[in-house]
Parts: sequence; structure tokens; C-alpha cells
Amino acid sequence: MPRQLLQFCRVCEVYTLKTECPKCQAKVTQAPPLKWSPEDKRAHLRRKLENVEDEEWSNSLSRFNNTDD
Repeated sequence: MPRQLLQFCRVCEVYTLKTECPKCQAKVTQAPPLKWSPEDKRAHLRRKLENVEDEEWSNSLSRFNNTDD
């Protein structure tokens, strides 16, 4: 099974793709798998609670810079 890319800093609780925390420079560990099920019957309520349909929500997400251009 391949190693997942998402890493987690246990010191400051930050998720990253790097091997070192960008916030505190501590060593990061593999992030635990996200809890998700395709049979999630309450997903529509969770999306409503987080206001996911709002365009401002999607603009607030982190973006990855592609430096290979």
C-alpha cells in the first residue's frame, strides 16, 4: 500500500504535504485516514452546517501552487 501524502503535525495540529511542519518545523507523521462513508446519511446536514454551497467557502480553501510551469 502506498504511503499517503497528507501529513499531520501533532504539536500544532496542522495538516501539510511536507515532511516538516511549516508552522513549528517539527517532524510530521502520516495523517489518520479521514472518516467518510459513501452511505453517509447526514452529509447534506454537514454541508449545510459548514455552508459549503457558498462561493466564499470555496475561496477560503488552501490552494497548491504549481511551480512546474
